[in-house]
Amino acid sequence: MCRTLAAFPTTCLERAKEFKTRLGIFLHKSELGSDTGSVGKFEWGSKHSKESRNFSEDVLGWKESFDLLLSSKHGVAAFHAFLKTEFSEENLEFWLACEEYKKIRSATKLASQAHRIFEEFICSEAPKEVNIDHETRELTRTNLQAATATCFDVAQGKTRTLMEKDSYPRFLKSPAYRDLAAQTSATSASPSNCGPAEPLHT
Repeated sequence: MCRTLAAFPTTCLERAKEFKTRLGIFLHKSELGSDTGSVGKFEWGSKHSKESRNFSEDVLGWKESFDLLLSSKHGVAAFHAFLKTEFSEENLEFWLACEEYKKIRSATKLASQAHRIFEEFICSEAPKEVNIDHETRELTRTNLQAATATCFDVAQGKTRTLMEKDSYPRFLKSPAYRDLAAQTSATSASPSNCGPAEPLHT
């Protein structure tokens, strides 16, 4: 629910516009968006017809499950853009940091990275503090005494559940995603008639 506290400088409408802008920039950077970079209008030229179809399948898959969204680099980028408009991007950033952390094989690097992640996301007053309960925070602190690849599993799991039950449904209902899904559905249905897409609704 949108709040009007002074700490939140944007209104609900401005947040929606910001997400639409971020999503447009994201598409442009992925080279699947408008060649002119204009926000609100996506080009699906024949030069990118195959990529467009693949991207269409990707976008439409995001609503099938949260797992599919997180497994898509485009989905993660779009979801992150949406979370920034809700001032809750730290949840996804923490989840991604944990995924990268699990790939570390050096015990020394594990220990140093574990403390960095804890200081950035877990400890009280952390710059990107995630919303977890005190018990989970203290369990994670204890795990740092002998850092392993699984020491953030409980905290990561709870953060993921929070995103899936809270932010993810709002992302799917956002006008920007619904417009994008509608455009990609039309593109998938008529791949031989690829042309400039209609602008996103304002």
